[in-house]
Amino acid sequence: MDRMLYVAMSGAKQAMEQQASVANNMANVSTPGFRAQINSFRAVPVVGEETPTRSFVVATTPGADFTHGPLTETGRALDVAVKGEGWLVVQTPDGGEAYTRVGNLQVGADGQIMTMGARPVVGESGTLVIPPGSTATVAENGLVTARGAGDPNVGVGEVGRLKLVNPPNADLVRGEDGLFRMRDGLPPAPADEAVTLVSGVVEGSNVNPVEAMVAMIANGRSFEMQMKSIQSADTNAQSANKWLAYG
Repeated sequence: MDRMLYVAMSGAKQAMEQQASVANNMANVSTPGFRAQINSFRAVPVVGEETPTRSFVVATTPGADFTHGPLTETGRALDVAVKGEGWLVVQTPDGGEAYTRVGNLQVGADGQIMTMGARPVVGESGTLVIPPGSTATVAENGLVTARGAGDPNVGVGEVGRLKLVNPPNADLVRGEDGLFRMRDGLPPAPADEAVTLVSGVVEGSNVNPVEAMVAMIANGRSFEMQMKSIQSADTNAQSANKWLAYG
C-alpha cells in the first residue's frame, strides 16, 4: 500500500492532538496562574527501499510557556502573586510537593491556608494554620501573620513563612492536575529567599486568546489537508486496481 496513506494519517493524528492542546489553553484563558501548554513535533523520514522523500510526524516532549501572566489588583489580603521568577508550593494528596503560580489563597474550615482549589499551601516549617477568628496577611517575603478580632495592629502573631522556590524551568514537568513537579529523580526544590510576593493582586493566565484562536484555525486546516491526502491516496489505489484489472 502507498506509504502516503500512513504519512497523512500520522499528520492528521498529530493535528488532532495539537488541536486538543490549544483548546485546553483556550479554555484556561481566565484561569489564574495558568501556563500555556506547548506541543512540539518533528519529522522522521520514512525508511524503506523507496526514495526517502516522505516523513512521518511524531510528537516530542511537551512543554509549557513559562512567561508571566498579567497581574490583576484585587485588594484582598490573601491574594498574592509571585514577583518575577518563582513558585508557591502546595501539598499533593500523596504528601509530596507541587508548584503553582495560583495565589488566590483562602483559609479552610480547619484554619489551614490553601489555594482556591483546596490544596494546602506549604510553609518552610510545614503547613500554615490560622487561629480561629483571626485575619491573616501575607508580607512581601512570604511571612504570614494573624491578628485576632479587636487586637491592636502591633504585636500580631507570626504564623509562619510560605515556602517560595525557584527551580530551573528545565527541571519542571506539568502534571495532569495542572501543577508542576520536579522531574523524576530530582529532589524537591529548596526554599529561595530571593523570591518575593506582591500582595493584593492575582496573576492571570499567560494564554493569548487571539493567538490561541489563530492556532485553532491553522490546526483545523492542517487536519483537512491531511484528510484530503488520505482521500487522494485512496483514489490513486482504486485507479491502480482498475488499471491492473483491465490491463
